[in-house]
Amino acid sequence: MTKYTVLPVDTAVLKELRVADDAGRPCAPYDATHVDVDSPLRCCLRPITLGERIALVSYAPLRRWAAARGADPGAYDEQGPVFIHADECGGFTPGESYPFARPGALRTVRRYDARGHIAGGRLLEIPADAGAGFDAAFDDAFNDPNVVLVHVRALEYGCFHFEVRRPSAAE
Repeated sequence: MTKYTVLPVDTAVLKELRVADDAGRPCAPYDATHVDVDSPLRCCLRPITLGERIALVSYAPLRRWAAARGADPGAYDEQGPVFIHADECGGFTPGESYPFARPGALRTVRRYDARGHIAGGRLLEIPADAGAGFDAAFDDAFNDPNVVLVHVRALEYGCFHFEVRRPSAAE
């Protein structure tokens, strides 16, 4: 079981992205080809399979988080490409492991403070025990009391994979 709660793109946000993305472009669904297979879906946090109806949209996760809290990330606000199902899907079911945790893959674990400003980060080469590797990276991030959330991104393209927030005292 994962130590931290992984957050995919919120279902209400997905509805908006399926109309227009965070860059204002209309959603343009298509059937996944062999080129798309195994790329990460951010709605259900699993790999794309051949023939699925998907869309590549521009997504600004920090902007949306900040707007809900009255924070201003300023220049740290960014948007980038993510794959989603073109239609509603079953969503994400938390599991025994972190998503997209292929040993040897390179991820950035980017930390943010309550203002939405970058508060550091680190490179993570996913080890054979991916769960322990992610747990250690998140433990390290949340040891800084100013860090309120973490974004995990692919190193190669900088694409957002998923979010983890500071655990509450009740957890």
